[in-house]
Amino acid sequence: MSTENEGNPVPPAPSAPPVPPSSPAAPPQAAASDGGEAPTAPIPPAPQSAPASDPYGHAPQAPDASWPPPPPATPSYADPGAGAGAGWGSSYDQQHQQYQHQPFQQPQHAPKKGSGRGGLIAAVLVAALVAGGLGGGLGYTLAKNNDDGGSTTISATSSGGATQVKRAAGTVAAVAQNALPSTVTIESEGTNGEGGTGTGFVFDKQGHIITNNHVVADSLDGGKLTATFPDGKKYDAEVVGHAQGYDVAVIKLKNPPSDLKPLALGDSDKVAVGDETIAIGAPFGLSNTVTTGIISAKNRPVASSDGSSTSKASYMSALQTDASINPGNSGGPLLDASGAVIGINSAIQSATSGGLGSTGQSGSIGLGFAIPINQAKYVAQQLIKTGKPVYAKIGASVSLEDGTSGAQITDSGSGGSAAVESGGPADKAGLKPGDVITKLDDTVIDSGPTLIGEIWTHKPGDKVEITYKRNGSEHTATVTLGSRVGDN
Repeated sequence: MSTENEGNPVPPAPSAPPVPPSSPAAPPQAAASDGGEAPTAPIPPAPQSAPASDPYGHAPQAPDASWPPPPPATPSYADPGAGAGAGWGSSYDQQHQQYQHQPFQQPQHAPKKGSGRGGLIAAVLVAALVAGGLGGGLGYTLAKNNDDGGSTTISATSSGGATQVKRAAGTVAAVAQNALPSTVTIESEGTNGEGGTGTGFVFDKQGHIITNNHVVADSLDGGKLTATFPDGKKYDAEVVGHAQGYDVAVIKLKNPPSDLKPLALGDSDKVAVGDETIAIGAPFGLSNTVTTGIISAKNRPVASSDGSSTSKASYMSALQTDASINPGNSGGPLLDASGAVIGINSAIQSATSGGLGSTGQSGSIGLGFAIPINQAKYVAQQLIKTGKPVYAKIGASVSLEDGTSGAQITDSGSGGSAAVESGGPADKAGLKPGDVITKLDDTVIDSGPTLIGEIWTHKPGDKVEITYKRNGSEHTATVTLGSRVGDN
């Protein structure tokens, strides 16, 4: 889910509205763009049920809770018309594509250069020019009629200029005014010319910018990366580190300005349902867009994948918001009413496959998801320090099959390995294949992806209490989480 992953072509410019008979004929307007920026695209939910085989002809393998399981059977990028796609987790109906408890989303692939933001801008320009011409024509006609009738037009007189509006701290306008200068529009381009557009925000005065992993993925291995501030200043940038599993990345500006202002970070653990939210991003390439909403839910399990046959899933225990988030908002800040960052916008749930025009790219329906900032901050610090992510793990493979009412430890692990790692955290706690994990501390676990997302909200070395069922009987065990370094 995403906003997001970099995405689909922007729909063509809409037809110009007809000019009323009373208006003078206006010359046709046309706008074209050869821009190469591609907005990010929504990540549909990831499947819950483990299929008999995947579309690539490989036999399914049991996922490992210490590392992301294989990608969904129907990757959204492989079929732009798939829309929301199939989902992962026990509460997702794959046949009806009905979102219930676990909106596991998948990112979509970036379009080729030239099919992105420019198309949307062209559409906006056409509409604006036509509206302007129509307004001018009607204005002229009305003025002429008034003159013929001998009527008098009275205009407002100036009293020394308008007084500048002062906006109180805490208003959306004040928060946006303070936060916008610290957000950037990120353009990522691969060596093959493909890429996309996302968002990021200033993390420190040294020039580090936090964003999503899927925003910068195209620029890895020799691609090009730039970050543009709202004042129009553009900087080349490089990837310092990226965590595919967390969907977090840190980039650094080359020759950063000396006046960078990092955004204040809030405490996502203290966020409450109903709190006001403010999202900033570049939906469909429209940079520096501000939208508002509330926190709709907390700890929402979300899984995403880039849709390729070799990709691994990203997981989050997300903040859900109804603030309008669209492709291109990926990596942008989700702020609270005080202007502090409480999350990184990363995913959306989409109702249909054709949200805008005929491109198959969906837009916001009020179900957006953000990576909690407490988790993102920890990941970013690790990336800046070592360049590699560190993941917590229990050392056991869990099933993604529906109907287990929890995360069931499989009989065997990925590639025929042991389902419970010998000497690992789960093994030391006495867990065995067939056990069904139903709770982690106070969080109910209803599927394998939910368990993985919840584990990754912790750090290696944390002690957690796991509740599980074995042969119909309930048991508890204390597990000290292990660690895994890197995405590979």
